[in-house]
Amino acid sequence: MFRLFLIMYSLAGTALAGAAIVAVLTMNMFDMKSVIAAAIVGALAGIPAAWIIAKKIAET
Repeated sequence: MFRLFLIMYSLAGTALAGAAIVAVLTMNMFDMKSVIAAAIVGALAGIPAAWIIAKKIAET
């Protein structure tokens, strides 16, 4: 289960971090602090998402 979680996190974490960065740049926040904060928030949001996805896959 943990290995599946890590694989899912590598996908979900990068996707959510990328989406957060795109959202910040769309709002014309081009300073580095905002971009890094968005990447961190997106990566942290990927943890529960990956856990839920891995749990659902492991159940089937």
